Amino acid sequence: MCATCGCGPHHHETVTLEQRVLAKNDALARANRVRLAGRGIRAVNLMSSPGSGKTTLLERTVRDLNGRRPVAVIEGDQETRLDADRLRATGCAVTQVNTGAGCHLDAAMVGDALDRLDPADGTLLFIENVGNLVCPALFDLGEDGKVVIVSVTEGADKPLKYPYMFAAADLVVVNKLDLLPYVDFDLDACRAHVSAVNPRASLVTLSATRGDDIGSWYEWLLLN
Repeated sequence: MCATCGCGPHHHETVTLEQRVLAKNDALARANRVRLAGRGIRAVNLMSSPGSGKTTLLERTVRDLNGRRPVAVIEGDQETRLDADRLRATGCAVTQVNTGAGCHLDAAMVGDALDRLDPADGTLLFIENVGNLVCPALFDLGEDGKVVIVSVTEGADKPLKYPYMFAAADLVVVNKLDLLPYVDFDLDACRAHVSAVNPRASLVTLSATRGDDIGSWYEWLLLN
């Protein structure tokens, strides 16, 4: 059982706990949103399953955009500081949040991280959530945008299998485009599945390692 969201086998108990937890979280998320907006900070919540290339995309993004505006990262993992160390090597400000048994970040964790990080006014703030396509969809962090990252090494049916996650997305990023010729991934089907679950979501395709079509990602970040 997740220690923070209460997901488990007992339906009635789970629903009751979820309602209480989410109500408290939503209040804290509203406070985070007001705090960030007051300083002109744009926060983007990055969500994906493990292995999608989320951290690799974030490394490249930080390096490419750090000269255009201040960039900072809240890094969420159950354990270790490995990803935070990778991102700190890019030169941006990073703070680590380890959730232990928790399967997602919540608004209280982000609020505490903001106290430690103290990002500059006008910062582009990335919140790298715990690798999980279920629980992070439920928790508002006070962000301006939710991004779901999926790679071509995963199934094209991910939007149908995890509809709540994709329904919450403002943008879906299909990563590892350079591997598309070598894997069985139907890009058109994935696009159709995203549209069926969430017609309002935008979708971009790219390769974080090679930089293929990376401009569409940066355009979304800087213009939305």
